[in-house]
Amino acid sequence: MAPRFLHAHATHPQADLALSLVWAQLESQGAATMGATLGWCYLTDALAPQAEVILHGLRERLPGVAWVGGVGLGVLASGVEYIDEPALAVMVSTLPSEDFRVYSGQQPLPALPRVGLTALSMSPNSGFVPHVAQVHADANTPDLQELITELAGRTRTGYLFGGLSTGRTRSVHLALDPLAEHGEEAQGVWSGGVSGVAFSDRVHLVSRVTQGCQPIGRARQITAAERNVVYELDGQPALNCLLHDLNLNDSVTANGLPREAMPKVRATLVGLTDAASDLLEHRHTFGADTRVRHLVGLDPQRQGVAVSDLVEVGMQLAFCQRNVTAARRDLVRACAEIREEFDPQDGPSRTPAGAIYISCAGRGGPHFGGPDAEMQIIQHALGDIPLVGMFAGGEIARHHLYGYTGVLTVWA
Repeated sequence: MAPRFLHAHATHPQADLALSLVWAQLESQGAATMGATLGWCYLTDALAPQAEVILHGLRERLPGVAWVGGVGLGVLASGVEYIDEPALAVMVSTLPSEDFRVYSGQQPLPALPRVGLTALSMSPNSGFVPHVAQVHADANTPDLQELITELAGRTRTGYLFGGLSTGRTRSVHLALDPLAEHGEEAQGVWSGGVSGVAFSDRVHLVSRVTQGCQPIGRARQITAAERNVVYELDGQPALNCLLHDLNLNDSVTANGLPREAMPKVRATLVGLTDAASDLLEHRHTFGADTRVRHLVGLDPQRQGVAVSDLVEVGMQLAFCQRNVTAARRDLVRACAEIREEFDPQDGPSRTPAGAIYISCAGRGGPHFGGPDAEMQIIQHALGDIPLVGMFAGGEIARHHLYGYTGVLTVWA
C-alpha cells in the first residue's frame, strides 16, 4: 500500500539549498507522483526572512498542493530536533481534498449553520462542515485568546490543535490554498492573526496534550481576585499559600521577600483551570485542561500573587515547577493513549500514518535529558512514522492557549 504521508527535514542557512535537500528526500520517497493534496512546512526563525522563497519553491515542485505551517525557535521531525539553527521540516499527505479546508484572515473559516439549516447552506464549499481544526497564530496578535475561542466555535467539536509562530525577527505563519479566490495563492505568508486547516469528520485523527510541570502544592479555589492578581485561595491570603508550598513560611516581611527567597519564587509557575474542570489527575498530575502561566509579581501589602493571565473567582489554582521526570512520564502517557486509539486489526486505515507535534520552546531535548530526547520518546512509542512540527511560543488545544506543554496529533 502506498504511503499516505511522507516527510523530510534538513538544515542549511540558505533557504533554496535547505529546500533542495528536503525535496531530494521527498522525491526519493515518491512525493512527485503520490498525488499529494496537503502539506505542512515548519521552519526555524533563522529561515523566517526567506519564508516566501521556501513557499514559492514548494509550489513549484508540488503544484496544486495546499500548504500550512509556521515558524518556531526550533523545528522537529521523527526522532530529531533542530534548535537555534537554520532548518526546515516538511510533510505531505494524500488526504482527500474534499475533507479539508485551508483558512486564513483573508479566507476565514465559515461559521457553523444555525439550528434548522442544512450543512449545504452554510457555505459554498460543497457542504464542508469543519469538525476539528489545526491552527497557527502569530504570537504577537492582540486578544489572541478571544480569537482562539471564536475559531473553536466554528468547528463542530470545538477542538483546535496547533501553536504560536514565534521568532526573534519574524513570527509569520503559512496558509496557501491553490484554489483560493482573492489572490491568496500569490501570498500564503501571513503576519498577525490565525491560519490553518480544518478537517471533516471523515478524517480520523487523535490529539492529546502533554504537560511539563509538576504541582508542588494542593489544588485550591480562587476566592478573591482582580484581573490578573489572586488575593485569596480557599479564603487564605494567596501569598501565604505560595510561601507555604515553597517552605518559605517565615520569609515574608513588611518590606517583602528577602533576596535569598527569590530564586525559589522565580522558578515557580501557576497551573489554572476553569471552575468546572479538574485541575489534578491522580492527585499529583495536572489534567489536560490545566493551563500553566508565569508568576509576574507579588503584592506583600495585600498578600496578592500576580499571574500572566486573567483570573476569576471560582477557578482552581496550584503552584507548580518544571519537572523533567514528570514531563517524560506524561509524554509517554499521551503516546500510550494515542496508540490505544489505533487498532491494527481494523485495517491499515486505522494505523498511525502521520503526525504533527507542537512543543513549547522551553521544552525540547535538553529538558528531557539530552539532544533529540523528546522526539525519541515519541518515536519509540509510535514507531518511525512521518512526523514534523515546531517549538512554539505557546501551544493550542481545544479552545485554550497553553505553555510548557506539547500537543501531539496523529492521523490514520
